Amino acid sequence: MNAETLNALLKISLVIFMAGNLLDMGLRLKLGTALVGLRNMRFVSLSLLWCFVLGPAVAYGITRWIPLEPPYAMGLILIGLAPCAPFLPAMVDRARGDLGYTASFMLLASVGMVAYMPLAVPLLVQGLSVSAWVVAKPLLAVVLVPLVIGMVTLRRAPGFAARAQPVVKKITGLVTIIMLVLCLVVYGEAFIGSAGSYATLAQVIFYCAVTAGSYMLAFGLPQNRRSVLALGVCTRNLGAAFAPLFAVAGIDERAIVMVALGVPLQTIAAVVAARVFGSRAEAAGA
Repeated sequence: MNAETLNALLKISLVIFMAGNLLDMGLRLKLGTALVGLRNMRFVSLSLLWCFVLGPAVAYGITRWIPLEPPYAMGLILIGLAPCAPFLPAMVDRARGDLGYTASFMLLASVGMVAYMPLAVPLLVQGLSVSAWVVAKPLLAVVLVPLVIGMVTLRRAPGFAARAQPVVKKITGLVTIIMLVLCLVVYGEAFIGSAGSYATLAQVIFYCAVTAGSYMLAFGLPQNRRSVLALGVCTRNLGAAFAPLFAVAGIDERAIVMVALGVPLQTIAAVVAARVFGSRAEAAGA
């Protein structure tokens, strides 16, 4: 199988991964449950601040502090603009966090990202000449539309949603494995080639900074909601970060490699953070 075919399969699997996870979430997400957390103004304010102000600011600051090559810097800023991975509920469950507030955070991050990224990418990402609409189209297609379809289905046909959700989850899980394998096959050599470029170091610093910062500065939130905020900020929607790169022809492959590096790195960071937060919750008797 040639490189062009593998790249096409990777893009297809990425689209299914994103859309499938958001559809899965929508099929389980009752609007009333999400609205509970959205009525907490402290939680909403801190979530918006870390998702769309401080998170991107940390990523941008790291690109100024660490001598990253421009394509790697581009990838890191895109990662910084895309909060909340689809696997957040699994991490929050490990951390003994509030799953109701997890639904609120994911809804807030998903809708906010669709509105925010098309405006922020042309301004913050140097070297990526792309219009707001070019960024918005894939985000609408693979983030907002599947989420809305799932939520509407759950509201109008709860029985069908209950039957469909496990099927969607299994298919998405299988596609996730395929995507990870394709990612290693397509970019494995490039991962090795990034050694010495500070790409890995920059991402490690980013995940540590936003996770620790959002957790420690979440004043007024109980432990189980602080962990939701911190894990939501730690995990990144890498499909959304890939979208602007795949929308532009002739993009430097190193920018794509930087985002792809986030797959294992953010997973490790989230698992470690969830374990720490879970230990704290247990010690507090949560």
